[in-house]
Amino acid sequence: MSDRPRHRRLPFRLAWRAWTWAAAGVPLLLVGCSLLELRQQSDEFYASTVLVGRVTAAAWSGPVVVLARSADEADAPVVAQALLHEPGGFELIVPKGRYRLQAFGDGNANLRADAGEPVAHHRGAAVVAPGTGLVGALDMVLSADREADTDLPVGYSIAARVRSRHSTQAGAIADLDAAIFSAERGRQGYWEPMSFFRELGGNIYFLEPYDRRKTPVLFVHGAAGSPQDWRYFIDHLDRERFQPWIFYYPSGAAVESMAYLLYWKLLNLHLKHGFERLVITAHSMGGLVARSFLVNHGAQFPGPKLFVSVSTPWGGEPSAETGVRHSPAVVPSWHDMRPDGRFVRELFLRRLPPQTEYHLLFGHKGGYSLTRPNTDGTVTLASQLKSPAQQEARRVSGFDEDHTSILSSPEVFSQYAALLAEPGWRAGGQATAPAGGLLRLQIAFESAPPGPKPLPLLVLDPMDAATSRITLALPPAEGTREIGPLPAGLYQVTLVTDAFRSDPPRARVSLRPGEVTEARFAFVPQGTLFGYIGAQAGPIDNPAGSYLPPDQKVRLLSITLEGAGVLRTLVPRQSGPEDSFAHYADGKDDALGPYFSFVGLPAGEYELTIRAEGRLPYRARHAVLPGRHAPFMPIVLDPAPAGTTVQAR
Repeated sequence: MSDRPRHRRLPFRLAWRAWTWAAAGVPLLLVGCSLLELRQQSDEFYASTVLVGRVTAAAWSGPVVVLARSADEADAPVVAQALLHEPGGFELIVPKGRYRLQAFGDGNANLRADAGEPVAHHRGAAVVAPGTGLVGALDMVLSADREADTDLPVGYSIAARVRSRHSTQAGAIADLDAAIFSAERGRQGYWEPMSFFRELGGNIYFLEPYDRRKTPVLFVHGAAGSPQDWRYFIDHLDRERFQPWIFYYPSGAAVESMAYLLYWKLLNLHLKHGFERLVITAHSMGGLVARSFLVNHGAQFPGPKLFVSVSTPWGGEPSAETGVRHSPAVVPSWHDMRPDGRFVRELFLRRLPPQTEYHLLFGHKGGYSLTRPNTDGTVTLASQLKSPAQQEARRVSGFDEDHTSILSSPEVFSQYAALLAEPGWRAGGQATAPAGGLLRLQIAFESAPPGPKPLPLLVLDPMDAATSRITLALPPAEGTREIGPLPAGLYQVTLVTDAFRSDPPRARVSLRPGEVTEARFAFVPQGTLFGYIGAQAGPIDNPAGSYLPPDQKVRLLSITLEGAGVLRTLVPRQSGPEDSFAHYADGKDDALGPYFSFVGLPAGEYELTIRAEGRLPYRARHAVLPGRHAPFMPIVLDPAPAGTTVQAR
């Protein structure tokens, strides 16, 4: 008997059936979710914001509960919660509003803030959720002092709200046979993305404890899929050399949102484990999620990466276009699957980051009809073999398998295992790449106020053109950390972070093959205010959990900051040899294109005013405290009425 598991087909074509059945008066049930329920799920998704941050602790390593409560109600109920198996990153999806963020240690896993368990709250003003996108850097520190958060008294419980008690902190160890990974749950993530996210969240799970000697292999399922789709690959993976990770997410959510969630999870794993290499293996729509992550955020993971896509619809899916146009209820991910939609049009405008090797696997055992061209049973061959994807692939391999059987084919896995065994990708695509050097970085925070510390960003600029700039986020902790191996060469090293200046501003290091080079930096508190102008976008182009890109078309006239005895005005430059990292390190205000930063500010209240051509003036008040970083979210400028003239001041 074959050991191939049975899989469900992707339900893209139900999109256009939905409206025809509804128009005919036929009762419609879409995989357990009615049209009315689907519309409600979609409406809630496009009216929500994801709050993102990290919980840290000096003396707590147990489970943590994170809460969001309304800031406009006394004794407000919990709106969203996240359960973490240890301190680390969290994400909460909330409707438009103002919120207080809180957390408590939960050593006995009873979902109650008991005596002796630490508590935390987000310092500063209430967190404003605009109803789209995400708000980041909402960090908290657990403290044994309950006076730090008197609103979480001993005995405060959320047990009645919680249906699933699994951890959403990246790296939680899970059992592939667990009910949450079932095909039924995968389908729920497609048709009910909001319900799925509230109950199960989205996460990268481990199937075994982390082993730094083994290369991580991240498996990304497709639409309506689940981690169990990868059972054959996982069962046959060489577990002596590789460790399987699984990214489980609500596949009905917007692809861009899930790509950012993937980045956030990998960032937290890299901060903790510092893995050097990564394999990403993605099926169907999961390939779109993986590529979007790689082109937008992959450069922040400078080690060698191997990307293998399996049966991915690189050209989109025509039935998704039909569903968006005609179905009375639309799954959010359909918008990203439209062949002529913005996501598919822009997916190949940027190339994969350096040190990334890509292989394209596809199936051709499908059918042909007068209304649909050759397919693998679900996705057309034309979409799987979109020209830019083939051009970027080192190898394109086809198999006589359909869209689901390709995941349990011995021939396919044999080819896949051969790709993993090739030495070239482990050296960043260069089989003869020279050995790199290690950077031993020592960091100290001087006179830092109580509270969370921001993530430092390490910037290495090569002094020659042989390699490109390397940027890497680091854990916000004092001590020594070895980074690398990094390509050998002479570098200028800059360390930047919000609310601090580095001493020295920069250093020059020479990395030699097989050697360790040391560099020391101290962070000294300073007042800062920085941000960027986000592109104008509706809810569909800036859905919950997505990163709003900068507005590269806006022409800023002036950015003025006034308060605490300070009056400064910046006139943004559109280009130039000056580097914003260097300006920041040197303690200079700067504005380049849609980005701006003010540094060296005394503590106090400030008014920020931004003027731009064709946009209404923007004004907002900000509290600045040296050593304390602020929430991060883009600034969107409203269009000015026709005929309005905007002055620089």
